[in-house]
Amino acid sequence: MKELLKTNNMVTLSFVEALLRDAEIPFQSLDHHMSIMDGSLGVLPRRILVAEDFEIRARRLLVDAGLEGEAEEPKDK
Repeated sequence: MKELLKTNNMVTLSFVEALLRDAEIPFQSLDHHMSIMDGSLGVLPRRILVAEDFEIRARRLLVDAGLEGEAEEPKDK
C-alpha cells in the first residue's frame, strides 16, 4: 500500500474517498480512531492508502480533480 493523502480536512478526505470509490480504485482510510488519542482536536491527520498497482491512476485522479497539492509526494523505494 502507498500513502496517497494525509490530511486533517474532513471535506477533502470525504471528497477523495468518493473519487476513489467512483473510479473503483481500492483504498484504505486509516487513523479514524486516533481522535480518541488526541482528544478529538483533529490534530492527527488521517491517511488514505492505495494499492501500489493503483498509485499512478489514483494520483492522476487527484490532479484531474484539482487536488494535486493535497497528495503526498511518492516516497522513493
